[in-house]
Amino acid sequence: MIGRAPSSASAVPHQLPPLPYEMSALEPIISAKTLSFHHGKHHKAYVDKLNELVAGTTFATLPLEEIILRTAGQREYAAIFNNSAQVWNHNFYWRCLRPKGSDKVDRVPAALAKHIKESFADLATLKSEFAKAAVEQFGSGWAWLVLDGSELRITKTGNGDDPLPQHLKPLLTIDVWEHAYYLDYQNRRPDHVHAVLDNLINWEFAAANLDR
Repeated sequence: MIGRAPSSASAVPHQLPPLPYEMSALEPIISAKTLSFHHGKHHKAYVDKLNELVAGTTFATLPLEEIILRTAGQREYAAIFNNSAQVWNHNFYWRCLRPKGSDKVDRVPAALAKHIKESFADLATLKSEFAKAAVEQFGSGWAWLVLDGSELRITKTGNGDDPLPQHLKPLLTIDVWEHAYYLDYQNRRPDHVHAVLDNLINWEFAAANLDR
């Protein structure tokens, strides 16, 4: 059973963060219509449900990452884990994208470029492995570029799971739930994945996560 929070504790609800760009900023790769539904409906629903689930419990005032770590793998807390992870994943995902992003090597910050060379040989190989993980994720889920110790690697998670319980440091992610691309690409997930990797990746954000 979920413990109840002390009566003096005041729950701080989780908030839906605003997008870091205009709703139409990622067009034509991701349409304003897709962003409107994805952010305003799906992401908001996870935030609202999480606040409902943790209200009055010992999880109510915990930071989002702490909730994820405490509930991962705990059957009785599955709903809290799923919603808290999905809130975190989406908060992170929006910042992985930028209008007019670039895959050019000279746009990748030096510290990240060094890791890419050591772990993948080059950016093209990283992108190829990233795309493969995203396209081949069976059903809903996420593909991730993570820092594992001093090495970069690609991983994927199903449904709402993420790399935090595995003690991996996420640098980038691509959302491959159908609501992330279906209005624009229907069943053509590979087209969506390659378009995002070629045009929208925020390499500066990925580099900043190396030291977080």
